[in-house]
Amino acid sequence: MDIRRKAVRDVLLRVNEVILGKERLTLEVLAALLAGGHVLLEDMPGVGKTTLAVAFAKLLGLDWKRVQFTPDVLPSDLTGFSVYRRDLEKFVYQPGAVFCNLLLADEINRTSPKTQSALLEVMEERQVTVEGETRSLPEPFFVIATQNPAGAVGTQLLPPAQMDRFMIRTAIGYPDFESECAMARGADSTRRADALEALMDAQALRAVRREVEAVFVHDAVARYAVRLIDATRRSPYLEYGASPRGTLALVRMAKASAWLQGHGFVAPADIAEQFLPCTNHRVQRSVRAQMENMELEAILGRILEETPRPKLREKSES
Repeated sequence: MDIRRKAVRDVLLRVNEVILGKERLTLEVLAALLAGGHVLLEDMPGVGKTTLAVAFAKLLGLDWKRVQFTPDVLPSDLTGFSVYRRDLEKFVYQPGAVFCNLLLADEINRTSPKTQSALLEVMEERQVTVEGETRSLPEPFFVIATQNPAGAVGTQLLPPAQMDRFMIRTAIGYPDFESECAMARGADSTRRADALEALMDAQALRAVRREVEAVFVHDAVARYAVRLIDATRRSPYLEYGASPRGTLALVRMAKASAWLQGHGFVAPADIAEQFLPCTNHRVQRSVRAQMENMELEAILGRILEETPRPKLREKSES
């Protein structure tokens, strides 16, 4: 096992000491970060969404900032603003919260649509434009956003354009019985996120991302990913399907998944595994699906079952 992959797996192990019993979830979030994507964590309050984000920020050694999204948060709080300095006799730009490696957008759906839209350019272009001047953000840059389920008191729905900019949407869920018992006992295996120390830094993470990008994707596997996304556009149970950005996100997530397993190329199973988290926030149920009580997960699961997988030889170690 090479040094970088070992460091990444050590990060995962430490996160799992903080978030108990959620190994699959933490692996998904880590894969999204390695793929250069943004993550949306949607769940009830108190299940560890913020703790998970803080744990990754600290262990990856990233410069991070947290914004608690409330109705009074302004777009300029995120993107920055210019103030007049009398001593300099000129306007001086004051950077906003987005100038960091990892932005924790806590309860993003509790702020105004105007403030939410301020993140559109930030998330896609990794830059901000204030008063006609464009400024690049640090590299790497990620957003880990948390939100309460739609319909909760005081929430605003994120627009489709912003939802589409998240690589994955996932939920933490309640812990299993034994994990919650360990939390209640204050077991030695649990650690506080604020006590974690960095195992990597931004430079090491950039190097890992270059390795992830170099993972090979066979033409048949790429076509399989496109067929899955295209099927969401043709399903009578979906009002609209995933965008081409969804296709790119699916392939990038599959590359990260393959790299984490020590493989040098993407297998159809990697695409299939990442299909749901990459598409569940990019599509919407149709009226027919609602009338027939078809849940979104079941619709996407059916698409996955009905789309034939290409037959390729088994993965080999890279």
